[in-house]
Amino acid sequence: MERYLKSFIIEDLKEKMVFVGGPRQVGKTTLALSLLKAADERDPAYFNYDDQKSRAAILEGRFPAHAPIVVLDELHKFKNWRNLLKGFYDTSRSYRKFLVTGSARLDFYRRGGDSLQGRYHYYRLHPLHLDEVSDMARLLVFGGFPEPYFKGNSRHWNRWQNERRVRVLQEDLISLEQVREVSQVDLLASVLSDRVGSLLSVKNLAKDLGVAFETADRWIEILENLYYCFRIQPYGTKELQTTKKERKLYMWDWSLCQTAGARFENFLASYLLKYCHFRQDYYGDNLQLGFLRDREQREIDFVIIKNRKIIAGIECKTNSTAISPNIKYFAKKTKIPQFFQFHQGSEDAEIMEYRTRCVPFAQVPMIFPCGMI
Repeated sequence: MERYLKSFIIEDLKEKMVFVGGPRQVGKTTLALSLLKAADERDPAYFNYDDQKSRAAILEGRFPAHAPIVVLDELHKFKNWRNLLKGFYDTSRSYRKFLVTGSARLDFYRRGGDSLQGRYHYYRLHPLHLDEVSDMARLLVFGGFPEPYFKGNSRHWNRWQNERRVRVLQEDLISLEQVREVSQVDLLASVLSDRVGSLLSVKNLAKDLGVAFETADRWIEILENLYYCFRIQPYGTKELQTTKKERKLYMWDWSLCQTAGARFENFLASYLLKYCHFRQDYYGDNLQLGFLRDREQREIDFVIIKNRKIIAGIECKTNSTAISPNIKYFAKKTKIPQFFQFHQGSEDAEIMEYRTRCVPFAQVPMIFPCGMI
């Protein structure tokens, strides 16, 4: 199948390098290979820094003479990768295009060296979602990572999860970060899915792990940089006396959530983040995903913020189609232009009084499209 970013990457390669980051095993390499002639890892224009022969060729700058696109996979694991890549690009930009992929934030792991500013476009590839496949039940059970989703098998899902965790916490963590307490980071990773959707108290996590607050916060940030989890910020206003500090946490793989409610909320959070990232990466929009919560604990699950103003408030309800009391409250107290309440039923109704549309979840991609509009 063709991934949602492919046409945009092809378009941007005409003018600059393209970086594609995202979680391990989300399909970055498969997407990159689909742009090459052979469309698999045997193509001479594909180089993986983890492979010894590829590594030697990369360091020497030895690429096929007539390859219009060169794919460099996991290059960020080389300490001075940005300087190396700058040299490749500046000396061959008129006839060779570079596509760089990695299982970590390529905008974060710079590791010193000259800046590549102005020489690349950066995309974040997300797991499969309803904009690419239609089987919502399978997505909720097996997640959106291509291999377990297409297998659709519980035994395979269990094995895949164990193997992926080892790769993220052993291979990626050790190669990219100076962390000695790998077992404790592993323990932290194992409990994060239990915190999905609630305010994340780093102080309590630090106490449970027996480490300093700063250490626990740094470990969570590392897991964010490795695309294991993500946090969203509260949108604070003095008028509403809203929460301003503690963030909410979600997993890139929502299938790790144990309860149906947490999994469904994480499922929606993941799609909304995908939408925000696409708008940022392709259109350059100043878009962020956050939430709204006041001191009386009234909360809107998600808000989409553009140029520091909320443009949409979004509630997530597993079964209920009755408008949330929190939407009613914030509709009266704020000037938020539009509210949505997504649910798993079939009702699609607009409640003008509260500027709210009650929508079946399957219509999320139509309201927030990850593509040309």
